[in-house]
Amino acid sequence: MSPTSSLTTIMITGATDGLGRALALRLAAPDRMLILHGRSAERAAELRQAVRAAGGSAEVRLADLGDLGQVDRLADTVLADFDRLDVLVNNAGVGFGAPGSGREESADGIELRFAVNYLAGYRLIDRLLPRLVEAPAGSARIVNVASAGQYPIDFADPQLTTGYDGMVAYRRSKLAQVIATYDLADRLAADNRPVTVNALHPASFMATTMVQEAAVAPWSTVEQGVEATLRLVTGSAGANSGRYYNGTQEARADAQAYDPEARVRLRALSDELIAKALS
Repeated sequence: MSPTSSLTTIMITGATDGLGRALALRLAAPDRMLILHGRSAERAAELRQAVRAAGGSAEVRLADLGDLGQVDRLADTVLADFDRLDVLVNNAGVGFGAPGSGREESADGIELRFAVNYLAGYRLIDRLLPRLVEAPAGSARIVNVASAGQYPIDFADPQLTTGYDGMVAYRRSKLAQVIATYDLADRLAADNRPVTVNALHPASFMATTMVQEAAVAPWSTVEQGVEATLRLVTGSAGANSGRYYNGTQEARADAQAYDPEARVRLRALSDELIAKALS
């Protein structure tokens, strides 16, 4: 296990591109250890070097978040190698897909956007929560990078096996993140566990690879998204819990996020899918 207890330790998924990369570079500092998740060893190594050149400390952990076995192994290595975890930023994601592209499944046979954008982060939180709870002075935070583009989940067909639409799949996965954020915040408070959890829409159609793939002209800069996310990672806004932000403003999510039954059904669905994938 690395002796990191003197350094504020922040894990960022999807750190090698777009918002994740820019966020990592902004967080680079001598008093921080960054755990940089990505799929490309080459890009992750380049980012680690950039963080170190900026005066920070960083380590790389690789995993395909579309494979829950790899998600578990990622959690295993973080728990084994780092004795402190202060912040988990669930940033990795898959966009709408290229125009005209069809339905895709993860390695576990789960609709890809639901698997990567939501379920992988849900599982990581569950696995890493014991280490987050141990953070000094109850300072631990979970930040779920969601979206203002939200669409109600049809629990009769949560994986869009019929009538597939990439934009709907993406928006359902992002609403799932927000629903789970509210649900977890309530459960953490009820158990008096000192971890805050919040979700945000960082900015609309930032100039990222995901937006380029969807053939959408950027509306916002990545830097705008970084500023909004930093408020929850290191700013005073992140000391609250169970909030959803649109940029820097607290906002209302889709109505389904406030439905107690939807929260219970989503949690049950998530646990069922994970158990089946890992059996």
